[in-house]
Amino acid sequence: MGIYEKGFERPSPIQEESIPIALTGSDILARAKNGTGKTAAFCIPALEKIDQDKNAIQVVILVPTRELALQTSQVCKELGKHLKIQVMVTTGGTSLKDDIVRLYQPVHLLVGTPGRILDLTKKGVCILKDCSMLIMDEADKLLSPEFQPSVEQLIRYLPASRQILMFSATFPVTVKEFKDKYLPKPYVINLMDELTLKGITQFYAFVEERQKVHCLNTLFSKLQINQSIIFCNSVIVSNYWRRRSQSLVILASIFTQRCCKTTVIEFSMISVMGRAGTLFVLIFLQGE
Repeated sequence: MGIYEKGFERPSPIQEESIPIALTGSDILARAKNGTGKTAAFCIPALEKIDQDKNAIQVVILVPTRELALQTSQVCKELGKHLKIQVMVTTGGTSLKDDIVRLYQPVHLLVGTPGRILDLTKKGVCILKDCSMLIMDEADKLLSPEFQPSVEQLIRYLPASRQILMFSATFPVTVKEFKDKYLPKPYVINLMDELTLKGITQFYAFVEERQKVHCLNTLFSKLQINQSIIFCNSVIVSNYWRRRSQSLVILASIFTQRCCKTTVIEFSMISVMGRAGTLFVLIFLQGE
């Protein structure tokens, strides 16, 4: 019922390929673009395989960021809203004490970042001996030097018969090495014939550092843009947009976690509601 309430009428290609295979218990190595229904492709079989009467963590979903953890856990809760499945999300930067208290209550599906889940597991409060399914979303990032040691340590706490599902848009060499070690015979799905989603056109502008602001200014003056997101690692670019009188500029890096989350929600609402004659710009300032 939760699936229909989410507006799903028929499965997307990644869902059609992966869900039946996941339900058989096979390991999966899947490549698919963002925006193709990838999250539901692993959340649906995860919810389906959980025994609601068994008070144990049966599925773990690993993601590289707090924002993705919150988003994924929300999808799980919405899809399983008519089931008695308890979903918990845990990430670094939040109260460890609260997570420990929560784990003394029933949890069937755990979503989180590798470091925090490993910490809770080592403390003996996150018990994974009954976890039969490990899902890795954005697996390429999870297998970066920052996360891979934690991921491999976590796998040691899982039963030998565990199932691993890996989803990502790209699979670098590190993924192949991990696959050979932990997924000897996975079912491989590759839906990356095209790099961009339908309806999206991409352009690449090769400019020098000093030309970036001028390039942005030209784009906004020549094109009809009501809302945009800019990713940058330069204070110069962000300050330029902050000085524009008709712009709503949000510097995500200087916000608290709660404020940052609220800002993104407000920006999403603006995209739906709109506001005549105003340019809305959301800037993610990275590396400062």
